[in-house]
Amino acid sequence: MQIIVDIGNTDAVFGLYTQTSWQHIWRTPARIDEPAQSYEARLRLWLLETNVTLSAVQTTVLSSVVPNLTPTMRTMLTELFGFEPIVVGPGVYPLLPLEILRPHEIGTDLVANALAAYTRYRQNCIVVDFGTALTFTTVSAEGKILGVAIAPGLKTAIRSLFANTAQLPEVPIEVPASALGTSTTHAIQAGVVLGYEGLVRSLIERIRAELHNDCIAVATGGLSGRIPSLKDVFTAVIPSLTLDGVRLIGETVTASQA
Repeated sequence: MQIIVDIGNTDAVFGLYTQTSWQHIWRTPARIDEPAQSYEARLRLWLLETNVTLSAVQTTVLSSVVPNLTPTMRTMLTELFGFEPIVVGPGVYPLLPLEILRPHEIGTDLVANALAAYTRYRQNCIVVDFGTALTFTTVSAEGKILGVAIAPGLKTAIRSLFANTAQLPEVPIEVPASALGTSTTHAIQAGVVLGYEGLVRSLIERIRAELHNDCIAVATGGLSGRIPSLKDVFTAVIPSLTLDGVRLIGETVTASQA
């Protein structure tokens, strides 16, 4: 069994993987002010509820885009399972079948997305990750990360309006019935949710044009299903894609050490 951890700016996602599939995926807020013991207690409880013993876990892999939380999670995993996790970062990138753009700048989650897409499809692919940030990572059929585009995520955009205006509320991410907002809530939903549909379509079209339309697109991330009208744009919507990539990185590193 493997425990795969992906720390994002909003959530820390834990996945339990056994042989060929994800058995459980858990989410908890990624808080830099929480001690390692809090995360350990949560993970112990999850494993207890699924009847998994600590000794059954043979590998742990950690990806983090929150530097202040990385040591906390690394310590927690080491103390809980008795061995160091594989930590995704530039030190392990040379082992991967990827040519990585600016390895010391690119987020580990984007590398994981690229590896998962390359392993799954072996063709030019745009991975659109709907998270705290909305990211577009393009990987070639030859395993080269060609580039990345980054925009604020859906929740980030809505919270920015709420935080920086005097009268606009924080609203749920829902598709409004009309682009003509007849209330404040519907007006924000029209501008952000429907506006982001156009953003996603436009960027994918531009990337495809630069690649002479030889490119598929897949979606991932916690909000990947919140704009149903984008379904026709994607070959697949795979919420676990980032975890898949982190797992594949861990398996590649483990194989190189055998």
